[in-house]
Amino acid sequence: MISFNQVCKRYPGGYEALKSVTFDIAEGEMVFLTGHSGAGKSTLLNLIAAIERPNTGSVVVKGQNVASLKGGALPYLRRNLGLVFQDHKLLFDRSVFDNVMLPLQICGFDHRESAKRVRAALDKVGLLQREKANPIALSGGEQQRLCIARAIVNRPSILLADEPTGNLDMAYAADIMEIFKSFHQVGVTLLIATHDEGTLHRFGAHVLTLKHGELQPTSTGSGQA
Repeated sequence: MISFNQVCKRYPGGYEALKSVTFDIAEGEMVFLTGHSGAGKSTLLNLIAAIERPNTGSVVVKGQNVASLKGGALPYLRRNLGLVFQDHKLLFDRSVFDNVMLPLQICGFDHRESAKRVRAALDKVGLLQREKANPIALSGGEQQRLCIARAIVNRPSILLADEPTGNLDMAYAADIMEIFKSFHQVGVTLLIATHDEGTLHRFGAHVLTLKHGELQPTSTGSGQA
C-alpha cells in the first residue's frame, strides 16, 4: 500500500530531513509514526501526499511512484488519501458544512451526493448538529473532529494524521483515537504521527520511529487495539 525505498529529503541549505528511509505499510494496517520534534515526521507524511518530493529514492502509494507523478495526476492520487494536518487548515469564513464539502467540490462530485456524504462524515465524528456553525465557534477538540470529517468525506483508503491529539486534553484525545480505530476496523490504512506514548502502548500497533531523519529499528506497542 505504502512503500519507501532509500528515501532522502534534503531542503535548501543542505538540511537533511530524511536519510535513506525504507519501510512498507500493508493495506489495512494501522501504523504510528513517532520521534522527537524535528525528526522528520511531517516531511514523511508530506512525501506520501506528494506535497513534497524526495531528492532520491522512491515513494510508492497504491502501486504509483509518487515522486514521478505529473501535476495532472496528483488529484487522482489524493482522492485515495485523507489528510489531517497539525495546524487544522480550516476555512473560518465558511461553515462547518462548507469546510467538509470543499474536497468534494474540488473533485467535481454531484451536489446532492456531496451533501449526503458531508452529513454522513459529520455524523461519524459527532458534529452533525453543528453543521451551520462557524469553525471559530468550535472547541479545539471539535475543530479536530471537523478536520477528520473533511479528511474522510471522500472515503479514502489511506488516512494520514499529523499529531491529531497534540493540543487536546486526555478525554478529547481518547475520543479522537477511538474515531481512528473505527476507521481501521473497516479496512482504512492509517499512518498517525504522534508523541503520545500512552496511545502507542494502548493500541499495540506497528511503530515507526524517526531520529534525526533516520528510521530506527522497528517496534510494536504492548497494548491491544
